[in-house]
Amino acid sequence: MVFRFVHTADIHLDSPLRSLALRNPDLAELVGDASRQAFVATVDLCLAEHVDALVIAGDLYDGDQTSMKTARFLGSQMARLHQAGISVFKVRGNHDALSRISKQLVFPDTVTIFVGRAQSVLQTAGGLDVVFHGLSFANPKAPESLLPKYPAGREGATNIGIMHTSLAGSPGHDVYAPCSVADLHGHGFDYWALGHIHARSVHAGSSTVVMPGTPQGRDINEAGEKSVTLVTIRDDRSVEIEERLTSVAQFERLSVDLAGTAEWSEVVSRVRSALEEKRGAVRSRYAVVRLGLTGATPLSWSLIRDSDLLLAEAEQAAEQVGDTWVEKLELDIALPPTETAGDAADPIVELAASMRADAGSEAFRAEARAFIQKMIADLPADGRDFAGKDEVGLEGFLDRVLASGTDQVTARLRAGGST
Repeated sequence: MVFRFVHTADIHLDSPLRSLALRNPDLAELVGDASRQAFVATVDLCLAEHVDALVIAGDLYDGDQTSMKTARFLGSQMARLHQAGISVFKVRGNHDALSRISKQLVFPDTVTIFVGRAQSVLQTAGGLDVVFHGLSFANPKAPESLLPKYPAGREGATNIGIMHTSLAGSPGHDVYAPCSVADLHGHGFDYWALGHIHARSVHAGSSTVVMPGTPQGRDINEAGEKSVTLVTIRDDRSVEIEERLTSVAQFERLSVDLAGTAEWSEVVSRVRSALEEKRGAVRSRYAVVRLGLTGATPLSWSLIRDSDLLLAEAEQAAEQVGDTWVEKLELDIALPPTETAGDAADPIVELAASMRADAGSEAFRAEARAFIQKMIADLPADGRDFAGKDEVGLEGFLDRVLASGTDQVTARLRAGGST
């Protein structure tokens, strides 16, 4: 006798991808639809495994949504689960609290959406009594722990807690209903179905605490395979978990060393080989690659100067590999040391050295920092993270911009693209 359910969170349906859309609208459209396809894959898994329930631990939506297309999509997926007799248990997360659709949609009676006070719902299946405990916060901010609002576990039943929480905090995620894993273990539930942090984590102990992560990455900061968790509860109340792949488009970083290359065709060949190898290792349908080129090569001047042509070559190679996209090209290349030394009297080499020295000064850096901060203040709220989300991110952005800026200027000054 077993009770089985699928646990997911942070789907973020129809999440806007503004920065990606500016670089590559076609890729943005693919990734934007991938969140829906990952949710379809989750429902497909529920049906294929004949589970008893689907648990959604917050942020099914991305924010202030008004699209009826989203509403129709959700309605059709919930109907599939309803027709199969699969219950749905959902709490609202901080993004759901902003959504208009979340307050307007009417779902089948097999769907339970927990409200702003703790609720407990008993479901009996497979000869087991399982109680789902959850609550939703009505506002996008929850600075205090929600754990004290949860009841004690029901005697004789398996108890599942559903909570949207930042736990003790995670980089890149707002603090939301913070609590510790130790406190969750001490509450007495058998399983905690969490959401909010987009990276998967499992915390074993007196109870099983799982943060499933997002089922579909949205940018390079959410790289790697994404998944949901299939949970099996046996009649002795033991809990078994399995990670199941759901990501449709998988973001990956790919570094290619160009050391020793002397011809443009060699560079393209190395890029194509690396893309083929990466494609073979990616299990998701699409590989979305942040391509980084490194190493010392006499081609560095021309590669930096003609990076737009290099990107086009890389994109063509990715298309030939199949189901592979180059999301962005990053260059960290330089002339071989012997050539740099030999060109010591070259005025462009001298200029580059002078520019690097100036860019490394605190006075220049302070001016650049002030300029970027002013630019950020003038941007709309949803576009202000381009230079990082905190001081550390801003300083890293400055490092990259100042280094690449010097290379861009000197590469374009190099007469006739000679190396």
